[in-house]
Amino acid sequence: MEQAPDGMDRALAPGGNQRRFRMVPVRFLLPNMITLLALCSGVTAIRFAFEGRYELAVASVMLAVILDAVDGRLARLLKGTSRFGAELDSLADFVNFGVAPAILLYVWSLNSLHTLGWVIALVLAICCALRLARFNVALDDPNKPAWVNRFFTGAPAPAGAGLALLPFYLGFLGIIDEGHGWALVIGPYVVCIALLMISRVPTFSGKHMGRIRGDMVLPVLGLAVLAVVMLMSYPWEFLSIMSVAYLALLPISVRSYRKLRAADNRGREPVTR
Repeated sequence: MEQAPDGMDRALAPGGNQRRFRMVPVRFLLPNMITLLALCSGVTAIRFAFEGRYELAVASVMLAVILDAVDGRLARLLKGTSRFGAELDSLADFVNFGVAPAILLYVWSLNSLHTLGWVIALVLAICCALRLARFNVALDDPNKPAWVNRFFTGAPAPAGAGLALLPFYLGFLGIIDEGHGWALVIGPYVVCIALLMISRVPTFSGKHMGRIRGDMVLPVLGLAVLAVVMLMSYPWEFLSIMSVAYLALLPISVRSYRKLRAADNRGREPVTR
C-alpha cells in the first residue's frame, strides 16, 4: 500500500496497475437506499397481485409513493443529490408507477378484455416512461421562468399511479363489486390517466412551495397529522377522496398557470413611448 499525493490510499491491482478507491459520504448513500426500498416495495406489489392479495399489492405501491417523496427531499436536505441518484430514482419510478400499476390492473381486471386489456396496460406503462423521460429533459432547461417550477407538465408519475389505482380503492369499498365485470369502464379510465401523464396540462407541484407564514404553521401541521391519521384509519376512503380532489383541481391549476403566464408575458413586453 502506498500513499497517493492527495492523501488517498491506493491499492496495487494485479499486473502493477494502481486502482484508486474514493470515499463516498453517507449523505449520498441514504437517499439511494430509500430509493431501493421503494423499488423493492413496487416489485413486491407485483408478487402480491399474482397471489391475489390485492390490498397488500396496492398498499405496496402507496408505500413506494411515500418513499419516493422522501428520498428526493432527503437528498436535497443532506445536499446528497447526484447524477447517479437521479438516474436510479427515474428507473425505480418507472417500475413502481408504470410497470407495477399496469400489471396490478391487468391481473385484477383488464385481462378479461384479453389482448385489448394487455394493450391498455402497455399504454399505461409506456406513458409513464415517456412522462419520466420528458421530466428529466425539462430539468436541463436553464431558460424557463422561476414560476414554472410551481407546476408539473402533465400528472407526475406517482400521482398517475395513484389515480390509475382508483378502481381498486372503489373495489375495496364495495362500490365496484368485481374488477373483471367493470373492465369496459376501467379500461377507458386507465387510458385517460395514461394520456394525462404525457399531456401538456399544468398540474400543481408541491416540490417548490414557498415558505409558510408563521400563523399558518400550526394549521398546516394539524392538517398533515390529520391526513396521516385518515390514511392509517380509512386508507381506501382517504385515497378515493384524494384522487377525486386531484382531478377536480386540474381546472384550477390550468387557470393559475395561464394567469402567471399572462403576467410573465406582459412583463417581457418592450416598453414603448
